[in-house]
Amino acid sequence: MRATREETMAWAVSRALRDDDLLFVGVGTAGRAYTLAVGIPLVAARLAQRHHAPGVDVYLGNLLSPDLSYAPRELTQDAITRWPGAYAPADIGNKVDMLVRGDFTVSFESAAQVDRRGNLNITAIGGEPPAVRLVGSLAQPEHLAFVQRPVVVVDLSPRVFVERVDRVTSLGHGDHPGHRRELGYRTGGPTLVVTDRCVLDFDEDGDMRLVSVHPGVGVEDVCERMGFRPVVGADVPTTPEPPEAAVRMVREEIDPTGALLGGVRTEAS
Repeated sequence: MRATREETMAWAVSRALRDDDLLFVGVGTAGRAYTLAVGIPLVAARLAQRHHAPGVDVYLGNLLSPDLSYAPRELTQDAITRWPGAYAPADIGNKVDMLVRGDFTVSFESAAQVDRRGNLNITAIGGEPPAVRLVGSLAQPEHLAFVQRPVVVVDLSPRVFVERVDRVTSLGHGDHPGHRRELGYRTGGPTLVVTDRCVLDFDEDGDMRLVSVHPGVGVEDVCERMGFRPVVGADVPTTPEPPEAAVRMVREEIDPTGALLGGVRTEAS
């Protein structure tokens, strides 16, 4: 039973989660964007709970600690509202206070543009006036300002991975080493980037670095799909695939209807 790319991505995210992490997962939009920003993080959270980090917890939209052993068959707003959880406040002020206090250890981000230093753009593409207007900042600037270990989940594309974002919606590692500290940020910025073809992180100077390539993907294939060349070591390993038991768990228990992973079965080749 071979893992799909989405399952491999979820497994890679899950391995980065620690026991007692509190995850901030947004409500997302639709289609592929929803799979990346919401579905993969939720599957990763449940895999972590079952394998090595039982204390992982989630704040999804306005729902604290949803029962990930019972995902709704369809993630409509009505279904999420009725999803069993510990707390479903009508006022989001409590969640914002938690965010600013630094209570969330991990958040999940997606973006139209990501640059070599992890700065994100979800505001607009192009100059003034912009060629394309996007969803706007939402709470993403606060995520990258206050969350301890933000994780970026996006598909690999030269349109997404650019030398420099057109607009800095959310500050990653800034323009140069130490930039966040100079601006008074208390957290270290994004720590991990998980894509459909590889996993990346950031070196001590804040430059994006290739950690691993997914099964069947080459290093140069990854670099050709980016608008810049990341830091590449001499020997780049293959991203570990989820074991067969984990794949079976995703398909039979965590996401049997495909509501989280979009029903996609894209072999990693």
